[in-house]
Amino acid sequence: MCHDQNIYLLFNPWCKDDQVYLHEQDLLNEYILNDKGRIYVGNQKSMNGRKWNFGQFEKDILDCAMYLLDNNVSLWSTRGDPVKMARKISALANGSDEYGVLEGNWSGDYEGGKSPLHWVGSIAILQEYYKTKETVCYGQCWVFSGITTTLCRTLGIPARSVTNFASAHDCDGSISIDNHFDSTGDSLEELNDDSVWNFHVWNDVWMARPDLPKGYGGWQAIDATPQEASNGIYQCGPAPLAAIKTGEVYLPFDTPFVFAEVNADRVFWQMTETGDLKNIGLQKHSIGKHISTHLPTGKQLGNWETFCYDRYREDVTNQYKHPEGSNEERAAVMRANQESTKKGIYHEGKAMDVQFELLEKEAAPYGKDFEIILKISNNSDEIRTLSGCICTSTMYYTGVPAKRVKSLAIENEKIAANKSKELILKVTFDEYYSKLVDQCHMKMSCMCTILETKHTYVDQDTFRLIKPELKIKAPATGKVGEKMKAEVSFTNPLPCALTSSELTVEGTGLTKNQVLLQSIVPSNQTFMTTVEIIPTKAGLRELIVSFNSKELEMVDGSCEIKISE
Repeated sequence: MCHDQNIYLLFNPWCKDDQVYLHEQDLLNEYILNDKGRIYVGNQKSMNGRKWNFGQFEKDILDCAMYLLDNNVSLWSTRGDPVKMARKISALANGSDEYGVLEGNWSGDYEGGKSPLHWVGSIAILQEYYKTKETVCYGQCWVFSGITTTLCRTLGIPARSVTNFASAHDCDGSISIDNHFDSTGDSLEELNDDSVWNFHVWNDVWMARPDLPKGYGGWQAIDATPQEASNGIYQCGPAPLAAIKTGEVYLPFDTPFVFAEVNADRVFWQMTETGDLKNIGLQKHSIGKHISTHLPTGKQLGNWETFCYDRYREDVTNQYKHPEGSNEERAAVMRANQESTKKGIYHEGKAMDVQFELLEKEAAPYGKDFEIILKISNNSDEIRTLSGCICTSTMYYTGVPAKRVKSLAIENEKIAANKSKELILKVTFDEYYSKLVDQCHMKMSCMCTILETKHTYVDQDTFRLIKPELKIKAPATGKVGEKMKAEVSFTNPLPCALTSSELTVEGTGLTKNQVLLQSIVPSNQTFMTTVEIIPTKAGLRELIVSFNSKELEMVDGSCEIKISE
């Protein structure tokens, strides 16, 4: 018998004899069968679930995955090994090596392609790649993770997109994040190769690990974002979560790098006038916050939380690390440090009798002014005198600074014995607007020296300006083949018009990817338009819409529609 279609043999997570066997049907429904979900973005204080169409069952997606594998001859003898396959997928999803799917771009200049903020799903990217056989432009971490989830699920490997907030990027294998300052408190960027991303998204894949001792199967971290080369190729993982949690970073693959992402300590250094580096501070608990993934369908929804109004979020931090500050967590850090390129760097220092707290006064909407507050408490019985600086700057979500916005010098500030004081840095919209980069992330930092004790306080933190939410009004039900309309709206919060606007519309089983050009949206006015969809598949479907303009990007919304035959 002859067939005019290809026949592919995939991994089978329903089969007990398969290395990717997953025993719970609810988890299979999510990590193999669910073709939509959420990818979490933002920062640890303000996160949201960005709706994403994985679309692993759509036209050309499986063919695209097989094309990628067929064109990598090194895989012919290892296609039955999910460990090697997952590692290779992390390389093939990015275009840094081997003619992969997606090119990364963090410059802010996306000429010649689409902004990473444009994409709302994997389908358009993979279909374009399969059609042209050329790397698609452009992506950032959540986009790389989205297409990796799609590629793994279409091949039968259980996969999920995972977001780590306050995610460390360790460049030198020290398993610490080293920040350097000069004697005046200014950052020495030429020495600061390490960084802390506001968020970073990678993937977990489920499989047994017969190549390792017993106990290291289950979830494995892989990362398709091209950060550091591994064996000469931009690939990462699979790293066992069980090994990451205990600090056993000698187990393959790339476990030291992933451990640092979720559990590195942050070390502050100051260059003295003689050129020596002095350890002035250590933060043990600032890295690896609210590690998040989409809650498997069928599980009880989570609680409303102040930092994330999304009940579909599942917190998996405890799968990556022990509770912060516990003996087990500290033991894991010390164990990992034994494999570090900088062993024994930890210096606790003496406790200060002046306490500091650096914070944003309240979540600031984009378009409004905001304040940064330094709270100072003198717990001694003597006057304390402070000198230093509070400053704020715009930043890329990868932790890379963009432009300084404003600073407040602290010169011989007196704090009475057993008294407290607040110093406030006020920033207006006009002062920060022209200096913003993608996603409205901001950094606040402070360095203060107590003149009487010579102790130095240093701290850095991030926040983001809050954008409006896109509202969608659509019928709750519909039928396959019958035209439907959805009304989309939001209010422009800025004191300026929105120009070069476009609306991206996508929904598996509802509509093909649509990009609709829009007119200018005046300041403080409501944008409203109607989109048409013609459902092609029955079931509970999700319509995803994203608004982007020159002045305001990634205003997203979604709604569910029940479609019948």
